[in-house]
Amino acid sequence: MTTAGNSIEARLQHLETHLEQENPILLSTVRSFRSLDRVARKIGLLGTDESYATQIPWWPLISVLGTFSSGKSTFINHYLGYKLQRTGNQAVDDRFSVICYSGEKEAHTLPGVALDADPRFPFYQMSDEIELVAKGEGRRIDAYLQLKTCPSERLKGKILIDSPGFDADAQRTSTLRITDHIIDLSDLVLVLFDARHPEPGAMQDTLDHLVSRTINRPDTGKFLFILNQIDTTAREDNPEEVVAAWQRAMGDRGLTAGRFYTIYNPDFDLPIEDQSLKERFERKRDADLTEIHERMQQVEVERAYRIVGALEKTSRDIEDKAVPALSSAIQSWKKRVIWGDALVLGAIIVAATLSSANTGTASGEGWFSSITELFASSPWLAATGVVVLLVVIAALHFVVRAVTAGWVAKNLKKYAAELAIRGDITKAFLRSARPWRSIFMKNPAGWGRGARKRLHQVTQDADAYVQRLNDSFTAPSGQPNPETPGTKED
Repeated sequence: MTTAGNSIEARLQHLETHLEQENPILLSTVRSFRSLDRVARKIGLLGTDESYATQIPWWPLISVLGTFSSGKSTFINHYLGYKLQRTGNQAVDDRFSVICYSGEKEAHTLPGVALDADPRFPFYQMSDEIELVAKGEGRRIDAYLQLKTCPSERLKGKILIDSPGFDADAQRTSTLRITDHIIDLSDLVLVLFDARHPEPGAMQDTLDHLVSRTINRPDTGKFLFILNQIDTTAREDNPEEVVAAWQRAMGDRGLTAGRFYTIYNPDFDLPIEDQSLKERFERKRDADLTEIHERMQQVEVERAYRIVGALEKTSRDIEDKAVPALSSAIQSWKKRVIWGDALVLGAIIVAATLSSANTGTASGEGWFSSITELFASSPWLAATGVVVLLVVIAALHFVVRAVTAGWVAKNLKKYAAELAIRGDITKAFLRSARPWRSIFMKNPAGWGRGARKRLHQVTQDADAYVQRLNDSFTAPSGQPNPETPGTKED
């Protein structure tokens, strides 16, 4: 095994050690991810230093997104019961803060490189992703990320992410890239809006990026839309109209269903003189905060289903998306190679014909007759010429293979992005286009009956994991449930 292979194996073993006591069901999924890795490496979708198991977060992940001054940091501090994040009316932090539990009494703030270089966190090698969308910015990872530790008991077993606002122009492209990455990995996404500015213009970027682009996602249930600081509207003639304006703005972006919350921070609420209005606001706030906090506590359960779902989806995507895309690319490449070879051979014949004509040969029969005479008078010389000609044709054939493979790979990369295929599909295609593989082979390299059987087994295992999770969390028979995954006795 290579050094890279040893490194990824050590990471998987470390993960298994962590899961052995915490969640036996998820421990089993690591073995299934190993089977996926084996298939993907043979096809070429993964390198020896990569694993699908390391491309998903194993810790429950909650992200808090929204506009500047929407109260994200204040909301987080109230939830933690700890003044960790700086708060204020203006933007106080333009970096993503990844917050996790620490047993130390004091909180600590660590630079972004602590996340970029640690595979246990969901931002491992994020500098490479930033570099792809903003040249030179990958070196400035500390300008985008920071790791914060906190002794709050509510953080145990989960990771919380506080984001900069969306209405920022600086570092915009890279910020949105990281935001998309967070959304994909999160088990729960809280989207906060500022009740002081509920009009569409004030939350344009948030509406566009977190509403319009998420309504068709298969995991829309993990998004909670929250109008924060609603107590500031208590002096309005009709505070309900503020909520209605906010919901209309989201409805205009296509979000017509979902769970909407209206809250404010009990620690910094504004005085409401009308006692009945105050009580109504407090009842609504307390009910919504309770529901939001319960969802935040449930992410450990959702995390288990998410990981099993990612396992099954990756398995199906390899067979239903990656392999067909590769097979189609191989067929397209074969046709172009055949046409290219035909053009090259035709060019050689035309060149030979023109050369014969220039030396006084009247027709194609002239140079053919000359070759026949050469064979009769000097067989060895003629044979050498034929060998040289075949070598030239073969060399030109491999040039055609390489050029057409590069063209197909370039187009395949764009197509793969649309399909959201995990893994390097262009690398997999080039693996199938290696010089010693015949262009007439239909299946991609590494794909066959054994690989298909292995993927089907992974899919069956994923279904079994879901059943085991269901057995842990439900009890239709009325009998006591086994210990819930993700928890252990003190």
